[in-house]
Amino acid sequence: MNVSDISPSAVISLADVDLSLGSGPARVHILKKVSLAVAAGETVALVGPSGSGKSTLLMAMAGLERIDSGRLSVSGVELSQEDEDGLARFRGANVGIIFQSFHLIPNMTALENVAVPLELQGRRDAFARAEAELRLVGLGHRLTHYPSALSGGEQQRVAIARALVAEPAVIFADEPTGNLDEATGRQIADLLFETSARRGTTLVLVTHDNALATRCARVVRIHSGIIDRSEAVRSAAE
Repeated sequence: MNVSDISPSAVISLADVDLSLGSGPARVHILKKVSLAVAAGETVALVGPSGSGKSTLLMAMAGLERIDSGRLSVSGVELSQEDEDGLARFRGANVGIIFQSFHLIPNMTALENVAVPLELQGRRDAFARAEAELRLVGLGHRLTHYPSALSGGEQQRVAIARALVAEPAVIFADEPTGNLDEATGRQIADLLFETSARRGTTLVLVTHDNALATRCARVVRIHSGIIDRSEAVRSAAE
């Protein structure tokens, strides 16, 4: 199957993707002939039991895990054909990634954390853009605070600002509310969906939270590394 056979309009296309992790006897086949298409601006939730492969699938689409076979294209970039430098350039130009555990740099302020992606691109306006993004997520008063001085919700807002600052076409979020209490989780979810809708950004998230999943336009269910193909390709083909 060719990626273009799924949908020419898809910003994310996977065709017969296999991925294994580990080596030797410990090698585990995680993703099995996965085909998936996601249209530009679509919101998609990846759900399934622990160990089903949903986070591995997300990391593959974000260019953080290499596939063994099949084809994987995001924003027109064929990821399996890129070396490590190429993947780094792809991530910097095309995607933002949000993790459950925030992954902020502890010895950098909120402003410095958000500026990092733009500094890596050599942008002279890195700090001005970072400040603007932090103000948009409601943290204009916390620019000089370090992660240890921020609440969990504030740290995730910093992480969201960092993911959005380079204006990527796609946001990948792995359990973005998983470390937050219910009320804070709702606020973070509201921020993600409102921002995605306002900017026309594609949002793909992994979650165990059914309430969060059902806010997406489509829910893709994964079990033992296999997804429902009809469900996976439907929306991007419409």
